Order: sequence, then C-alpha cells, then structure tokens
Amino acid sequence: MAKAKKEENNSKPRVRVSFFKALLILIGADLVLLFAPKYGMLNSAFYIGDAISWSALVIGIALLVVGFKGLYRKG
Repeated sequence: MAKAKKEENNSKPRVRVSFFKALLILIGADLVLLFAPKYGMLNSAFYIGDAISWSALVIGIALLVVGFKGLYRKG
C-alpha cells in the first residue's frame, strides 16, 4: 500500500476579514444606493433636497473607501 503524504504547512498566511470594516462597506453602499441624486431609490419615491442627497452620497463614498482600505488583515 502507498503511504499517505504528510500534511504540509500552508505557506500563505491566513487572511481575516474585519467585521467592522465590512459593516462600514454595507452602510456606505446603502447610503449611495438610497440617496444618489436623481437615481437613488428614495429620490425616485420622495423629494429629497440636493444638499441632503449630495452630502449622503459623499459620506457613503467615504465610508466605502475607509471600509475597503482595511478590510483584510493578516493573522
């Protein structure tokens, strides 16, 4: 009978996903989809002012950038 090969150590480090950063990504994506000027889901149903729409869009994009920046951790 052939001998079973020994398990080799995986040379790649294990990657962990930060729960908080994933939550930031979800919140940012929701803000962008709901409040995008002229195309957002809430803007199509209700009248929402331009100041609120643009500020929510900028905040949503900022949350997406911060979330994706530190999403994956080594360890």
